[in-house]
Amino acid sequence: MTAQRILKMGNPVLRQVASDFKREEILSDDTKVLLGNMWDTLELAGGIGLAAPQIGVSKQLAIIELSSESERYPEAEASEPFIIFNPKISIIDNDLQGFWEGCLSVPGLRGYVERPRKIKIDYLDEFAEQQSIVLEEFLATVFQHELDHLIGMLYVDRMEDAGTLMFEDEMDLLDEVGEDEILD
Repeated sequence: MTAQRILKMGNPVLRQVASDFKREEILSDDTKVLLGNMWDTLELAGGIGLAAPQIGVSKQLAIIELSSESERYPEAEASEPFIIFNPKISIIDNDLQGFWEGCLSVPGLRGYVERPRKIKIDYLDEFAEQQSIVLEEFLATVFQHELDHLIGMLYVDRMEDAGTLMFEDEMDLLDEVGEDEILD
């Protein structure tokens, strides 16, 4: 398998609604190669999720795995690996929760995004079997973020206040020394 180039904001593929997989496509050797390439790409990039459109494949597929060793999200609790084909999201709890989101397709930036706290995802797994999962808290946000890529959206589209968009190195500096010290 081979790590792929991650498309960045501005590439038109990231703004397309991705097409569904047919059952036989999910089970094909080509899709197994695609999945291997996606896992390699995710690992090399140090991310926690990747959608097929991010590597130029406009298909309804995302992978997610939270690692307790993530440098980008060190507070994240580890999860099992998820392979998600043709997902459908249902909101279970409309209460919103906010996180500072980043994206491999929007490198170097973070933005504050509020999303529903609890959701249900119906999807097909890598064996083309129907699955359903209920998610809440940070993992619910991660799924919503990744699945947005399948409908041509980026987290910056979900931000209520563009003023919260900031470079990661500035965010790190604020965390280190505090806002008051920078403003003096």
